[in-house]
Amino acid sequence: MMTQMEPKSLNPSKTSTSQEVALSTPISSRVSPWLAPLAYFLGCRIVLPLHFGKITTSGQENLPTNGPVILAPTHRSRWDAVVVPAVTGRTITGRDLTFMVSENEASGLQGWFVRRLGGFPVNTDRPSIRTLRYGVEVLLQQEMLVIFPEGNIFRDGSVHPLKPGLARLAVSAETTHPGLGVQVVPIGLKYSQSYPQWGCDVSIYIGSPLKVADYNLGSVKQSAKKLTSDLETALKTLI
Repeated sequence: MMTQMEPKSLNPSKTSTSQEVALSTPISSRVSPWLAPLAYFLGCRIVLPLHFGKITTSGQENLPTNGPVILAPTHRSRWDAVVVPAVTGRTITGRDLTFMVSENEASGLQGWFVRRLGGFPVNTDRPSIRTLRYGVEVLLQQEMLVIFPEGNIFRDGSVHPLKPGLARLAVSAETTHPGLGVQVVPIGLKYSQSYPQWGCDVSIYIGSPLKVADYNLGSVKQSAKKLTSDLETALKTLI
């Protein structure tokens, strides 16, 4: 399950260290140049059309085609990991996505594919500073990062309270690297069945980006709290 974590200590006082780590390795090579196109072709042209009934997407014009972006979808099914790239990824914006995934999904054969399709693991119980800095690195490389802000899959159709990790990561990145221009895009996912079966309809609602630079309230904690609140409101409005 794609998931969301809460940073322990990523703050402006660690600017130089974070920047050194973040700039040390480019992330573009993390996505396999041969596997990603194949995965998009299979997912968009075969798997999704065959499994689902009607697929409706609105708001794709809200997707930034450049700059650092965090996609913040609601989490309703394991199918989310296929649906989100299909409506926001390289076939739509020309951009590959980087997912935060739980450690159990990044092991074995599945992990081999996950890592080559832009996924990187995080220990959801004890996230490491290295993992958090890698999230900042993704943004510094002007990439799209996907984090499910609710943390877990919820099948009741309601937007559940958001975890603070996404907003803290976004605000910390913008604070320690002024002018970075991080944007957070709310995405609402809705399936016609709680457990999507063959023929299930799916609707995707993409909202207007929230500019993280607008959330400069004096401290990372205060800014992240406001951003989390506004993101939750945006998701509820979409749904």
